[in-house]
Amino acid sequence: MYVILVYDCGEKRVNKMRKLCRRYLHWIQNSVFEGEISEVKLKELLLEADQFIDKAYDSIIVFKSREQKWLDKQIVGQEKNDLDNFI
Repeated sequence: MYVILVYDCGEKRVNKMRKLCRRYLHWIQNSVFEGEISEVKLKELLLEADQFIDKAYDSIIVFKSREQKWLDKQIVGQEKNDLDNFI
């Protein structure tokens, strides 16, 4: 499945969350990640995040789509991170 994950964490937890998300998804903008991920890997990511987020203050929102082709993405202005792969 294709997901867009958005988080809003307290300042002390932002780096941990960013490092965790980078292990599973592609960074596209501050606190926003996207990419193909299996249901199991997404659960794993969220379980790991659950260990350090403060549910009283932090939030994680996951938008799911079957495939990237079912998602129209429009960028206005500068794209922060190009997803091209260099080999």
